[in-house]
Amino acid sequence: MNPARSLILFTTLSGLGLGLLAWLGIDPTPPTGWVALVFFAIAHGLTLTGLAASALHLGRRERALRAFSQWRTSWLSREAWAAAVTLTLTGLYGGLLILGIHVAPLGWLGALLALGTVGVTSMIYAQLKTVPRWHRWTTPALFLAYAVTGGALLSGRVTLSEVLLPVTAALQLYAWWDGDRRFARSGTTLATATGLDAPRALFPPHSGPNYLLKEMVFVVGRRHAMKLRVIALFAIAVIPLAFLAVGPSHFFGLLALVTHALGVFLSRWLFFAEAEHVVGLYYGRR
Repeated sequence: MNPARSLILFTTLSGLGLGLLAWLGIDPTPPTGWVALVFFAIAHGLTLTGLAASALHLGRRERALRAFSQWRTSWLSREAWAAAVTLTLTGLYGGLLILGIHVAPLGWLGALLALGTVGVTSMIYAQLKTVPRWHRWTTPALFLAYAVTGGALLSGRVTLSEVLLPVTAALQLYAWWDGDRRFARSGTTLATATGLDAPRALFPPHSGPNYLLKEMVFVVGRRHAMKLRVIALFAIAVIPLAFLAVGPSHFFGLLALVTHALGVFLSRWLFFAEAEHVVGLYYGRR
């Protein structure tokens, strides 16, 4: 699977779910009763589905619980803890709302933790100096922007969505423009990667396909990157804005949300497909 669909699905669904939890947490007049049950079920369902998709990418899934043990050094482990605490706290907050009890400070803390979890997830990628395109402030900014925008759409905040959609699209455009230049500006070459003063490798490290090539040197998507970027931008912002402009309607709101989610999914696919890993230099690729 190249790039891993499980990671794409995880970042898309969990971002939507955590974004919705953040908006529910800061809402001064949150839904109660059965309406609260529906909203929190959707938010937790999306987040848990995303986490389950992430677990599918693990090489030894039976050892998934060990991810919690490395929180001092691993952003992946920190993500696991952040998600667990967030879901527990927002679950308590939602349960109280179902009973008609609104504890505002608990909601604010849950919203902060939800956005914090998104930030922690983004740092799994932003910390990687071996992928110059990701090693930039735009990575956590985009993760948070997509979560906040998707959550606004999912919670029915039309006016806010009409502001957030173009802002998120503009940030994505800048991230693509800047990312295309990051590898060259990093100064990484075959010589710096291997420590050998050679213009090229005489022989490839492996004679056939391997895990590194399948997971880190994905090139098919780059051939059509510009077309895919245009499609993604239209799905992320242009088409949803057109649906929202039609007028207040749950049907068009749903269409805007679905279209935006598909655009985010495509942008996430490009996020992984366009990553230029330093390890690719060993194979004469980027």
